Amino acid sequence: MEGARTLIHSGAQLSALIQEVGFLPLLRSSVGGFSAEEVVDDDCRYVVFPDGGWNWPLWKWKGPIVAEGNCLYGKFFDSKAGFISRAWWPDFCNYRRSRNPAPAENSIEDVILTTLASEGSLITRELRAACGFTGPKMRSRFDAYVTRLQMACRIVTEDFVYPQDRHGHEYGWGWALLTTPEALHGREACRCARTPEESYARLHAHLHRLLPDATERQITKLLG
Repeated sequence: MEGARTLIHSGAQLSALIQEVGFLPLLRSSVGGFSAEEVVDDDCRYVVFPDGGWNWPLWKWKGPIVAEGNCLYGKFFDSKAGFISRAWWPDFCNYRRSRNPAPAENSIEDVILTTLASEGSLITRELRAACGFTGPKMRSRFDAYVTRLQMACRIVTEDFVYPQDRHGHEYGWGWALLTTPEALHGREACRCARTPEESYARLHAHLHRLLPDATERQITKLLG
């Protein structure tokens, strides 16, 4: 990947790389070397300790990076999570939304977005309960709707919320705090002066420069 010249050792370095390259999946993608997981140094990767505990600096960096406000985070790449810089978001949002029009009124997707618009932001389980998905086997169905809305650039992750033990220490994998990009950065951040076709051409050319060894099929899959 063009731009990833040295291995990443800190959240600040990863944040700077996201701004430089514009797009970066969190975990391994269909294009080799094109993910945060693959550009961090060995000591920043996932490790399990003999007592069952674990450490993963990369996982812990993502929340502060998103909270900085310089990029957006969500399931944007083939339903997998990743970062998009604020500079590239208008074109990406413009193209994706052109392929995924606003949900029909009173559809499940519309109810999800209306609930978020009313509440501002909610962790996934709160949003699921607020939308009435409380029955058995409802979790996976609801998560599929939310993933589709993220792929359509209508829902993003604002931050991550972690439970605390009795000593006040955070633990676990954390919960995504979901919101809309308009609520997070304002409506102007989602507006683009180009047509969806012009945005696609710009995105396509950028990814080909960024990933010179990627095939056309891989680039198309990333763009969705």
